[in-house]
Amino acid sequence: MPVLLFKLNGVPDDEAEDIRELLRKDNIPFYETSAGNWRISLAAIWLHDADLLDRARRLIMIYQESRAAGARESYQRLNQEGVALSFMARVKAEPLRHLLYLLAILVVLYFSVVPFYHFADWISATG
Repeated sequence: MPVLLFKLNGVPDDEAEDIRELLRKDNIPFYETSAGNWRISLAAIWLHDADLLDRARRLIMIYQESRAAGARESYQRLNQEGVALSFMARVKAEPLRHLLYLLAILVVLYFSVVPFYHFADWISATG
């Protein structure tokens, strides 16, 4: 019976390809499902044999730990070189974009709260 090994939704292409390559190198047979045209299905890597699940998960865990360590080292190096951008540096670089984000957040918040405010007025008027 097929067993889910790794969900691909939101996974960068290079990481997904690395996972595929790991499984191929270790001779673990797998197949993939896509999210479909409307992106509502589950994009994932599946195993035919549930007995190989533990071995495959260990491979993926080791890979992800090394990938995370590399990303941390890269970020620390960029931080030491003064190249990594802080939040405020990003805001200063693109103030209009961040202003539009803030306005969008405020509009959503407004339309989320106003019905409850008017409901409270209606309750106090009828009660």
